[in-house]
Amino acid sequence: MLEIILKQEVRKLGDKGDIVRVANGYARNFLFPKEMAMPATAANKKQIDEMKASADREAARLQGDARKLGELIEKLTVEITARAGDTDQLFGSVTSRDIAAYLEEQGYIIDRHKIIIKTPIRTVGEHEVAIHLHRDIEVPLTVKVRAEGRKDEDESPEGEAEAGETEAGEAVEAATASADSEDVAAEDSAPAAEESAANSSDEAKEEA
Repeated sequence: MLEIILKQEVRKLGDKGDIVRVANGYARNFLFPKEMAMPATAANKKQIDEMKASADREAARLQGDARKLGELIEKLTVEITARAGDTDQLFGSVTSRDIAAYLEEQGYIIDRHKIIIKTPIRTVGEHEVAIHLHRDIEVPLTVKVRAEGRKDEDESPEGEAEAGETEAGEAVEAATASADSEDVAAEDSAPAAEESAANSSDEAKEEA
């Protein structure tokens, strides 16, 4: 039997970097020629240990980067405008390519194959998808689909406030105009009343 180090995964033997024992003929006639393994010498063992340590450091770095990216992506809301009918049914669907394009516009380069759409997005509204960033990291992402050419049904608070101010202003103007009309009418009727009183007085004097 010969002790060897696997340079790649070998079915029923082990994974890359594993140290295993196999028959001499199997190692020399098959594994070594195909560069699937190498003798487990002291030098080779040291080399494998260094490779494993380097791979572990790289894996930790990638996992850390993925976790930070996930924290940023979770705060995003993807907004996509698409053509839709009166029943909010899309003329087609929103795909991972559409989502990846939106994320790229925001500065996030995500492989569209890592965007997991569990239920096809075919209606207007909010939908949840997932982004697979690492072997152990998958984050949720909200996708908001709006209908093309359709205004939001809900007016903004600012718009409602402006409408209220306009109505109040119109009411004040109407009240002011009404008051002015009453004042003008009162002013116009005063001379007529004085003239009528004077005429009555003159007639009374003549009769006397």
